[in-house]
Amino acid sequence: MTTTLPQDTQYPWWITHAPDRARPYLLLARLDRPIGTWLLLLPCWWGAAVGAQVEAALLPNLWHMLLFAIGALIMRGAGCAFNDLIDKDIDAQVARTRNRPLASGQLSQAQGLAFVIALSLLGLIILLQFNALTVWLGISSLALVAAYPFMKRITWWPQAWLGLAFNWGALLGYTAATGELGWPMLWLYMAGIFWTLGYDTIYACQDVEDDALVGVRSTARLFGDDVPVWVARFFAASGLYLLISVLLTATPVLLSAVLLAVPALMFRGQVQALQGPTPNHLALFRGHRNIGLVIFLCLWLA
Repeated sequence: MTTTLPQDTQYPWWITHAPDRARPYLLLARLDRPIGTWLLLLPCWWGAAVGAQVEAALLPNLWHMLLFAIGALIMRGAGCAFNDLIDKDIDAQVARTRNRPLASGQLSQAQGLAFVIALSLLGLIILLQFNALTVWLGISSLALVAAYPFMKRITWWPQAWLGLAFNWGALLGYTAATGELGWPMLWLYMAGIFWTLGYDTIYACQDVEDDALVGVRSTARLFGDDVPVWVARFFAASGLYLLISVLLTATPVLLSAVLLAVPALMFRGQVQALQGPTPNHLALFRGHRNIGLVIFLCLWLA
């Protein structure tokens, strides 16, 4: 079945000019929305930057950073396709997601499953380029990824589970650079989890009404009018854990505080926007690509 793109939605050129047979797969992998790939990639780069500090390297390993970029693109696509396989019936009932390829019938479940398997094998090829510890850590993340689509059915905190899965790359980036586990890596992972709790709560605010109708749970529904308060707490925790991670690399306290003041101000701006009368939740969510890039730069300069 071919894909007709809605006229009221803007798509990047690689979607609009793609062959008609390929377009549903590109949409299934969310290649029209690169923000998700960035949010999966950036913790990998954070880990690479902190690992480089521990190893006293001038730069993070550029080859590793390229591999992580390719891997994030592939595995984010696999994760989205798997999520859509599980959520096909729910997606069909939600205005924002009813046109997704599986929910709308543009692709069959068998085609979706084959796509997930193909992308996962490509991701494994990328993962095998790293050291053994990083490879086993990467494989162990599959349990988190596989369980995520079910969390919205059994807990009000699916955003926390997403944080566990999406920030696993911080562990991979660190171990790829150092060949071992370490305390800076663990605190960095915690920082990423709270970062995700913040931005994905913001993202979930878009679907509060539809989620209530179909029985899907989220922190946005749980917190209600207190979303800005909780997001502020999550971002404060993320900033604190980032600071601890940097300090554990023997970076001077003053330099660490000055550098991390920049993303802290960006977090503050997000909370202030949330407290406004008509916050643009999607724009705020997308702004976390820039926040994550700034954090990476700060971790590299520390």
